[in-house]
Amino acid sequence: MDALRNNGRAAVFLDRDGTINEDRGYVYSPDQFVWIEGAIDAIRSLNDAELLVVVVTNQAGVAHGYYSERDVDALHRFMETGLSSRGAHVDAWYYCPFHPQGKVDEYRRDAECRKPRPGMLVEASAAHGIDLRNSWLVGDKVSDIDAGRNAEAHTVLVRTGYGAEHEPNANADHVVDTIVEATELILDAWTTIR
Repeated sequence: MDALRNNGRAAVFLDRDGTINEDRGYVYSPDQFVWIEGAIDAIRSLNDAELLVVVVTNQAGVAHGYYSERDVDALHRFMETGLSSRGAHVDAWYYCPFHPQGKVDEYRRDAECRKPRPGMLVEASAAHGIDLRNSWLVGDKVSDIDAGRNAEAHTVLVRTGYGAEHEPNANADHVVDTIVEATELILDAWTTIR
């Protein structure tokens, strides 16, 4: 396995809204937040397998003026508290606050971090020594899958969130119902190649 030969670490990149938690449209506060059933246990299983868990999420609500970067950071701290209470954790959080049609001047641009571009995955790879070709991207939208493919990672589309709607147009390596099934698939593959 290349990751073992070049000391690169394998990671699982998780989209947030629609993959980890219910997508209720621009989720930015704890009172809007609902975990998808089994998500915390799935993340803990990835932790136990010593795979890095990295959240990569487009947060265009910042560019549209619906909420601030401070709100995004606060929600991620809230999520981390929920995870740690169940023995799980996310190793790194990445989000893209930009959108080319944003209403907030500071955030109105087509940034490299915005999925389907692979910027967040590339940045995480450089920061954490991740071997992208031996990593996975799990998400519920075509843009997630395209970001994974653009980074040369393995891709898994979940049917939660927008996944069922996006499935016909997503060129994912695998399609499953939920993050729980995605984790099982990844762990099966990881066990085989270790």
